[in-house]
Amino acid sequence: MRRREFIALVGGAAATWPLVVCAQSRKVPTVAYLWHAGNPAEEEPYFTAIRDGFAKLNYVDGGNIKLVHRFPNEIPAQFASMAAELVSMNVDVLMCGSTAAPYLKRATDKIPIVFMFVADPVGLGLVQSLAKPGGNVTGLSNFGRDIAGKRLQILKDLVPELSRVAFLINSNLQATAIYADVMQSAATQLGLQLRTFDARSVDEMEPAFDAMAKQGMQAVTPEQGGTNFQAKELIAKLALARSLPLCAYSRETFEPGALVSYGPDQIEMCYRAAVYVDKILKGTKPSDIPVEQPTKFEFLINLKTAKALGLSVPIGLLNAADEVIE
Repeated sequence: MRRREFIALVGGAAATWPLVVCAQSRKVPTVAYLWHAGNPAEEEPYFTAIRDGFAKLNYVDGGNIKLVHRFPNEIPAQFASMAAELVSMNVDVLMCGSTAAPYLKRATDKIPIVFMFVADPVGLGLVQSLAKPGGNVTGLSNFGRDIAGKRLQILKDLVPELSRVAFLINSNLQATAIYADVMQSAATQLGLQLRTFDARSVDEMEPAFDAMAKQGMQAVTPEQGGTNFQAKELIAKLALARSLPLCAYSRETFEPGALVSYGPDQIEMCYRAAVYVDKILKGTKPSDIPVEQPTKFEFLINLKTAKALGLSVPIGLLNAADEVIE
């Protein structure tokens, strides 16, 4: 090879080498979501909403982002083991709902965590404050203390001479104590007796509703998330079969046949969670992103269910509703 040709070849290689190195060093971020149910179908519509949230920000799963999912099926030991597994993968960001949040928080203080649907992030020890989370955790809250009172007030307005309300919980969830305290305080202020009924799995739902009927409960409202979301269709069916007016906590838990629902738009919360992840991937620290609280709440009424229960919905509630199903 002549000297001039050799110099041209080396020069060309030197010019392209930085571009090759740059392309090879461009890392596709990995975001891992620790869900609570057993599979993607049981997490719908939130599973799809998370993917849509990233798509709105021009992220393509398998292209410029990698999304990893784990499904503990409401089993505490699997929450812990899957949290440890995801942390060991050294992903760029971890995501979760209320049930999984404490497990991820215990598993790492370094990898950023974005939560959704958490009732009391400060009370659960996830963040130092809503305005200044501190540490590696931030996200979106879906619960204000006044919401508990609002749901019970709606039931009181719907059910004549209501005095006894069942609160369906899962004692395995770490947020349960927070929910129970808030609900009990709201019930006391409204002059209602609130009794808790525990269902730690889908199989325990029917016995819990049998106990409600046996103890003369007049209405029921479930704790948010976890098993109660996984069993939302069954809960609506069991409540109606026992003539128990059911106040759900979201559109998704209302649609299977609940009487009413009052709560924030949780699909929008999924989209917002993707925005939080995007900020972190672009360099913002979780400690600098305030926890977001809902500002919009939906009040939904199902007149078909009301008719089946023999209830007449006051005109004031119908006028106040965002949507009435006939």
